[in-house]
Amino acid sequence: MKSLEECEIYLVNISDEEPNSVFVYEVWSNENSHPLFLTLDSTQILIERAKPIITGRERISTLKPSGGKPILTNSIDNVISIKN
Repeated sequence: MKSLEECEIYLVNISDEEPNSVFVYEVWSNENSHPLFLTLDSTQILIERAKPIITGRERISTLKPSGGKPILTNSIDNVISIKN
């Protein structure tokens, strides 16, 4: 993730209310970058390794930030919940 310029933020979170769930927060510079990321060999390897513990995936929201820090105004946010 560090070498992908299009990925502006990639955070893995655990909720106190749902300790068996992992929430991934992503910010991409444009909407086309994330699908391209999913096609990379390195990404496919990580997905295959994680499949045994993933019981579901849900796209919670796509947001268009209107300001703030440090997000650019043309960024796309994806909030994905991965349930275990």
